[in-house]
Amino acid sequence: MEYSIEQIRAFDNLELLALQLVEGYITGLHKSPYHGFSVEFAEHRQYNTGESTRFIDWRVFARTDKLYIKQFEEETNLRCQILLDISPSMFFPEPNRAKVTFATMAASSLAVLLEKQRDAVGLVAFDDQIRISSAIRSNRRHIHEILLSLKRILDQDPTSNKTNIEEVMHTVAEKSKPRSLIVVFSDFFQMDSKIEDIKKALSHLKYRKHEVIIFNVFSKKMEKELQFQDTNSEFVDVETGKKVMLNPFEVREVYKKKMDSFYQDLNQICGDLKIDYHDAPIEEGYYPIFSKFLLKRLKLK
Repeated sequence: MEYSIEQIRAFDNLELLALQLVEGYITGLHKSPYHGFSVEFAEHRQYNTGESTRFIDWRVFARTDKLYIKQFEEETNLRCQILLDISPSMFFPEPNRAKVTFATMAASSLAVLLEKQRDAVGLVAFDDQIRISSAIRSNRRHIHEILLSLKRILDQDPTSNKTNIEEVMHTVAEKSKPRSLIVVFSDFFQMDSKIEDIKKALSHLKYRKHEVIIFNVFSKKMEKELQFQDTNSEFVDVETGKKVMLNPFEVREVYKKKMDSFYQDLNQICGDLKIDYHDAPIEEGYYPIFSKFLLKRLKLK
């Protein structure tokens, strides 16, 4: 199921939409190789006054009139930092803001999924600087606050006309505890950026012993294949304001070669650094992201 910016605003409950996506995906896990992802029940222990009532076994209470807590084999030990690019290029295409809507829903769903597994999660939203930086925690209230921040992103206009993903990754590399899981949602579009600078930033993350997953968010039709009407049209760079008149038919093949080269270079860098790189065309939906994330999560256990 896909949601447009209008549907999310009309529903006005990003948390419930994210939960629906997660529950819908988990329902089908018995048909996938990820069956058994959930932590396994191990034993009971007596409930202590003041503890959260979330894992009280109410069936046992009904039989014994005593409160017991369910304990599980896997306790929370994963710290995940979600990096979300909110630069102007992520708000393309207008008016649906398809890329940032896609990335925000995917990030929201991952946060809900992590909380269900009692893993700790934090959010960093950025353009040319970090605009939102949350703590990394695993409680329900914290996840609710992250989802409220993500909802506000969808309701606002871009705050900058630039991107500086390298500097943000350097900052996160230093400030995050070693061996965190860093999940990046970005289109990696940056006019003054060099692929070598991105490589240095990613190398910094790996040097700090972080596990990294990259989801390269783009519109396959518009941004990778330049499928616009073959007439003279004005194209405007949303981050620099630069304008150019051209016929897509005349430049499409050259454009596609350059885009393919960029994606191949980024993919190669990630391969060399043992970083999980995934294309995330918005046309394909959210579920492939869940699958790729769960595969990585299983490897970390």
